[in-house]
Amino acid sequence: MNKIRTKAPSVVRLTAVAAAMMLLGAGQATAKGVTDADIVNDATITTQVVTHGLGTKGQRYSPLVQVNAQTVKDLVPAWSFSFGGEKQRGQQSQPLVFDGKMYVTGSYSRIYALDVKTGAKLWKYEHRLPDGIMPCCDVINRGAAIYDNLVIFGTLDAKLVALDKDTGKVVWRETIEDYKAGYSFTAAPQIVKGMVITGNSGGEFGIVGRVDARDAKTGKLIWSRPTVEGHMGHKYDAEGKPVDNGISGKTNATWPGDLWKTGGAAPWQAAYYDPDVDLIFIGTGNPAPWNSWLRPGDNLYSSSTLAISPDTGKIVWHFQNTPHDGWDFDGVNEFISFEYNDPKTGKMVKAGGKADRNGFFFVNDRTNGKLLNAFPFVNRIDWAKGFDLKTGRPITNPENRPGNPFADAGGDGKKGKDVFVAPSFLGGKNQMPMAFSPKSGLFYVPANEWGMDIWNEPVSYKRGAAYLGAGFTIKPLHEDYIGSLRAVDPVSGKIVWEAKNNAPLWGGVLATAGDLVFYGTPEGYLKAVHAQTGEELWKFQTGSGVIAPPITWEDDGKQYLAVVSGWGGAVPLWGGDVAKRVNYLEQGGSVWVFKLHGN
Repeated sequence: MNKIRTKAPSVVRLTAVAAAMMLLGAGQATAKGVTDADIVNDATITTQVVTHGLGTKGQRYSPLVQVNAQTVKDLVPAWSFSFGGEKQRGQQSQPLVFDGKMYVTGSYSRIYALDVKTGAKLWKYEHRLPDGIMPCCDVINRGAAIYDNLVIFGTLDAKLVALDKDTGKVVWRETIEDYKAGYSFTAAPQIVKGMVITGNSGGEFGIVGRVDARDAKTGKLIWSRPTVEGHMGHKYDAEGKPVDNGISGKTNATWPGDLWKTGGAAPWQAAYYDPDVDLIFIGTGNPAPWNSWLRPGDNLYSSSTLAISPDTGKIVWHFQNTPHDGWDFDGVNEFISFEYNDPKTGKMVKAGGKADRNGFFFVNDRTNGKLLNAFPFVNRIDWAKGFDLKTGRPITNPENRPGNPFADAGGDGKKGKDVFVAPSFLGGKNQMPMAFSPKSGLFYVPANEWGMDIWNEPVSYKRGAAYLGAGFTIKPLHEDYIGSLRAVDPVSGKIVWEAKNNAPLWGGVLATAGDLVFYGTPEGYLKAVHAQTGEELWKFQTGSGVIAPPITWEDDGKQYLAVVSGWGGAVPLWGGDVAKRVNYLEQGGSVWVFKLHGN
């Protein structure tokens, strides 16, 4: 059995606690709090998981090797905890682990603190949700943030709640936006320089996307940055009053007319932070409405990757993955920092990788956004032939844009020309986060092969009402599989191996230095495959679909693995023919923890 070395930061932390106990007396020492150093170094401190992404760069990679390609066959459950009640669906949370406790959110805006060794419930907070909430894609929650003595998470009625991490008592509560206007919140917050960074959800309701930075200890706004061009950003003074901080872009530059006022572009996934370049990276969602004929132009900053300065709250650079998005491809997927060996120059570049919903994998220079590489990671893409690396623009197929209901020949003004396009709007990859292994140099992407019939319809904005202007039906492309975990080489653009799955993949991925890649399936399995070959080495049936990302950590020299289980999310709600194909899957709500047998 391989021996795990405890990292130096955890040794320092234990020494500090021992010193505090000597000074204060047994039983009087204060509990440890999460520091900025803990957060920035989370990728290398193996005794904790205090960020969404196992590090602020979001690589979801662990240097632990006790569970490896040879020992993984001996992985067994250590404990399991049920979220209880009747709220058993849509579990997409990534747990956090710190100081002997696990913090895990559940659907319907719940959060639990558990004893990390036994699974015993220490406390629970259940947010009281009002009638009339309008979440687009199920009642999910993707996780919490932790800072100092606070654990912070968002709610479906677009609030942010900070709880004492040891007692579960509310310390502060702030409103992100008005849920009655269609706003919600489902992402995991992220801590950057003592600030809690959040986006918002609700792009299907004509909201205005925005990224906020708040003082993590008080919840008070520090800055806000709209993600639709034409809206004013703000900083906030000591009294909480907004001070103008520059318009995002230039009014009407890429949004002719007035539709920018209800332009969508919700940044509904977690932000990531790279201290190497001191930038926050966050993706933005679809422009509103879906009917692109109503909003000519590129429609910045929708369906894009944004790089925002944490100090100024201003956009430093952007890259638009789908200009003038007419297929609801969004651009919210995670932008993961990594070092890219540029084959053109032979130099190592500070880059970021993104597997976009539109079916293309993008590599951008993370210092300035320059496009370095773009290639398909799914087998069929109809909306574009590829990307011009010089201009950074897609080479589109205009005939595969849904038709204009007012201009199509013979149109009645009620429905435009129907087109079939792959991937579907649920994407070549959706919310499920991928992983990157610095050891193998590969990204591990949970991909899906499906297409859609889509057409445009007339629509007008009404506050708090659905704002689509489109109809659709999602269809599988193959009889034998929809999902496929793919090992992608970001330099060559090749798929090194793939592991196909009957149902669509909807959970995240974890890579480890033990040559393992862990991921879940809607059929209920948590699986481990070899990082170099994709060979399946282990699987365990959790009792419900896994649509959440796994994590790993060590405690007392033992490596643990955890994942949340509970089928739900967008597929059964929006999946059309695909939803019918997987309607036998059962809902659930639990967290499973594993360790090596006899360890």
